Amino acid sequence: MEDIRAVFEKKFGAPAEAVFSAAGRVNLIGEHVDYCGGKVLPAALTLKCRVAVRKNGLNRLRAAATDIPDFADLDLSDLSRYRGLKWGSYSAGVADEMQKAGYHLVGCDILYECTVPFGSGLSSSAAIEVATAYALARLGENPIDKPRLAVLCQRAENRYCGVNCGIMDQFASANGRAGHAILLDCETLAFEYIPLDLQDCALVIANCNKPHSLVASKYNERREEVEEALRIVRGRFEVSNLASVTPEQLEACRADMPEVIARRARHVVNECARVRESVRVLRAGDLPAFGKLLDASHRSLRDDYEVTGPELDALAEAAWAAPGCLGSRMTGAGFGGCTVSLVRRADVERFIAEVGERYRDRIGYGAAFYVAQIADGIIDEGNV
Repeated sequence: MEDIRAVFEKKFGAPAEAVFSAAGRVNLIGEHVDYCGGKVLPAALTLKCRVAVRKNGLNRLRAAATDIPDFADLDLSDLSRYRGLKWGSYSAGVADEMQKAGYHLVGCDILYECTVPFGSGLSSSAAIEVATAYALARLGENPIDKPRLAVLCQRAENRYCGVNCGIMDQFASANGRAGHAILLDCETLAFEYIPLDLQDCALVIANCNKPHSLVASKYNERREEVEEALRIVRGRFEVSNLASVTPEQLEACRADMPEVIARRARHVVNECARVRESVRVLRAGDLPAFGKLLDASHRSLRDDYEVTGPELDALAEAAWAAPGCLGSRMTGAGFGGCTVSLVRRADVERFIAEVGERYRDRIGYGAAFYVAQIADGIIDEGNV
């Protein structure tokens, strides 16, 4: 692959000034609870979005990518008119939210190179957004507040791009730390780093290669369902969010809930408990116990939240039967995307071969596998 700096000079006719990157993420556990105010446990990956940038002396943001011919030329004084762009809406949305928040932006050229697989559930969108936000903040000589940048990127995806996502993806992309997971309270944004000692194990990510779109999926429908569950619970109890509801409170409201709404709420309540238990067993170094929690999370997402689908179930079930696998679950929004599996390092090659074969036999096409490395979220590669 040609270096991003060389591609930048070809596309824009001048050398880049700096290169930055922001990471994709894997959520280890705590799925579909971020927008319910729950705690999640993501980690940033070496899969990332890199951006090469330079000031252009114009009041325009000119954006291109290394691997596609699309080009966006955005007027910084009228960013609201780019919502319908096929490519470039993430850049426009981030710039729009940053301006509204008082950031000083300068016109610049920006080239994207993304190694986070699109539609994989590893948050390529968040990596693109955070890389954009960090680059714009640096070029405009603004103070750097990574949690705040994450919130602005989430707003861009919610308000500008029309995806009602929670804060987890952008927060992990901006604040990830090598060798650690982030225990993030999505209600308060309080967070702490949890050392991730995998001992003799590795995290293996399997991409089912079924493209998905959060906008086109039932993601927003699930949000409406858990909001309905919260409304019902609040009719009897004072609770701040669905993640704070106890199993006893949920059971007390069971008769007032339609069956589907009750199952959605049950997943959220039980998944929040699994996050708490995961932190405990990881701190104790009990990886087999963590693996069992991964399995239980997938079953809950399959049966109660119904966001897995044939492809993700095929991957998880093949992993459960494979040698050296301590646990496996879907990660991300679902309806396509990836699973994450905890696998003994000595068995990784055999695991990939057997899971890949079983998946192809069942689904009819192959999956892609990555042995995950946990990395820093934002990396400043410095001036070119």
